[in-house]
Amino acid sequence: MGGNKRQRELARLKYERQQQRRAKQHRRARVRTRVAMATLGVVAVVAGALFVGSLFGDDNGDAAANQDTSAPPGQCDYRAVDRTESEVTPVGTPPPVAPLVPTVQAIVHTNKGNIELELDQAKAPCTVNSFVFLAENDYFDDTTCHRLLTGEAGGVLQCGDPSATGRGGPGYEFNDENLDGAVYTKGVLAMANSGPNTNGSQFFMVYSDSGFDPNYTPFGRITKGLDILTKVAEGGVTGPNNDQPKTKVTIKDVEIVRA
Repeated sequence: MGGNKRQRELARLKYERQQQRRAKQHRRARVRTRVAMATLGVVAVVAGALFVGSLFGDDNGDAAANQDTSAPPGQCDYRAVDRTESEVTPVGTPPPVAPLVPTVQAIVHTNKGNIELELDQAKAPCTVNSFVFLAENDYFDDTTCHRLLTGEAGGVLQCGDPSATGRGGPGYEFNDENLDGAVYTKGVLAMANSGPNTNGSQFFMVYSDSGFDPNYTPFGRITKGLDILTKVAEGGVTGPNNDQPKTKVTIKDVEIVRA
């Protein structure tokens, strides 16, 4: 092969190699472009989903994180308490969620006559829920109102303890309610307790204005029968602490009036 022909052949081979390299580079560039476009497409889809989610809510995104996880109104915590068998009259535990109704009517049938109550379910749902549960399970039947406070400080008749000792209860306790601005004027119905958040079954009915501190859950009012409490108070007190009514008051039954 002559010199010129040899040079032309080498030039042709060099040109073909250059073209092959350029073709390979072009293919690589096309692949990179496709990958980039695909990635942009995914990002666009995700961004669009997030945008739509921000408009209409996303149960699996920020909307779920911002949901209110607080306990719903009327959800109650009834806790077991450790008491001696003689102090506990077991009857089970109320349902943990109280019905959200404004008021409940009740009638306390006693040996001295009927005392009618309006229970404030709206302001003290867990307390009313417990009271209704105990009443409908005959917890208060044939129990004695064991404590009577009289005098210038005000007057109350305390009931709800089957043991009539002041130490009895249903075997569970629950938190205070409705204490903000609580007052114990004539006709108020409230829970007795042994300290904060120790409500059980004992309650008291106020027959004359009492200046107690707001430590006792008010959960209703007396609508009829205050005269019965006044007559019991007029009978005086007895017992080692002068706080037992001389006139015995026995609860025969607590009737919950259903519409």
